[in-house]
Amino acid sequence: MSPVALDRRGLWIAVGAFVIWGLMPLYWHLLKAVPSLQIVLHRAVWCAVLVAAWLTLREGRGWFAAVAAQPRLAGMLALSGALIACNWGLYVWAVNAGHVVEASLGYFINPLLNVVIGVLFLRERLSRAQWAAVALAACGVLWLTFHYGSFPWIALCLAGSFALYGVIRKFAAVEAVRGLGVENMFMFAPAVALLAWFELQGQGGFFSLRWGGWTDALLVLGGALTAVPLIFFAYAVRRVPLSVVGLLQYIGPTLQLLLGVFFFGEPFGSDRAIGFGFIWIGLAAFAIDGALAHRRRVVAQQA
Repeated sequence: MSPVALDRRGLWIAVGAFVIWGLMPLYWHLLKAVPSLQIVLHRAVWCAVLVAAWLTLREGRGWFAAVAAQPRLAGMLALSGALIACNWGLYVWAVNAGHVVEASLGYFINPLLNVVIGVLFLRERLSRAQWAAVALAACGVLWLTFHYGSFPWIALCLAGSFALYGVIRKFAAVEAVRGLGVENMFMFAPAVALLAWFELQGQGGFFSLRWGGWTDALLVLGGALTAVPLIFFAYAVRRVPLSVVGLLQYIGPTLQLLLGVFFFGEPFGSDRAIGFGFIWIGLAAFAIDGALAHRRRVVAQQA
């Protein structure tokens, strides 16, 4: 595949996935009246229901049993499901607590953290440009820590949990959508139990006048909002070069940052701008190096 011979449908579906992820703060903001933990629990329940229904129609009823019969794989997906639940829980809380900008920082940092994990645990090697990119991003995090006045723990926890999730899914030999379904099925029973407990304690509000029917509908649709971009992403990565996908993934946190500043009115002064600037320069260096490396591989294959 040449650098210009892209699958246009796959490219636009990838863009769609990242745009949906980038605009998600607007959706969670509509659910601000609902406690963040309950939003995430509903997300897990309804995502499990929707993805399980889709997989059952496509593959029959044995899709879950086929994975459950492999204890190691099932254990990996149970762990990855717990990690992504923690990631989503923190993300939804951050959005509704006024930390959209810092949440976006986590997803800017994530690609470079993936590189560090690859070096430390997977024995991958970095080029000089990649080492420089990691160093610049680290300088940005340190600047935000010491000059902005607070440790960016939300960003680092979001980046770390998603990076560990990615490592587990890298070694879990399962198709992407089926893996998503199994993860959510492991979360389904605990999520239903916790939601029932909240309802019995009078702290819930589903199917009641406390939140209203519109909020109930948004909670159910939140499951689809989670599943659709992941299915889009799984479709796109099979048809678009990973170097292109790597560049497109910055659409999401860029949109989140813009929403945080211009829609939610969060502060973005010079201290934050300098810290983000270091990180953006590092990301640019990393992306350019990756694009050039991909181009060299394509030329070598065509030679």
